[in-house]
Amino acid sequence: MLVSNMKFVLITRDPQIVEATNGAFQPDDELVVIEDWREALEKCGDADILFVDLIATLKKPHKIAGYEEFAETKMDHPIASPTPVCLIAPPPDYELDFMAGYPNFVFAHLPRPITYKIFRRATTWV
Repeated sequence: MLVSNMKFVLITRDPQIVEATNGAFQPDDELVVIEDWREALEKCGDADILFVDLIATLKKPHKIAGYEEFAETKMDHPIASPTPVCLIAPPPDYELDFMAGYPNFVFAHLPRPITYKIFRRATTWV
């Protein structure tokens, strides 16, 4: 039986989210953690899932425009466009000016607080 390792890309600036990845992935899996979403899109070649902390995409706190720019760029990106997005929601008390949705853009929506069990479960979705 051939078992292939998986590749995951995580966009976040939150150390608690990074900490939650400890123990979540198999030892032969690759996890790429990047703060800048533009750089992360370039790393999505052969990635199985792109985890996106919505807050890390914002240019200005509480303004959704940064996420919209990320989403539109990702959908047109020659490398990242086919990679499924698991969106990490902001905390329940984090207010946004509004929320934009794109049909078939988000593969899964992950609530906070994120735990290693949530990441572990997500690895079984692909």
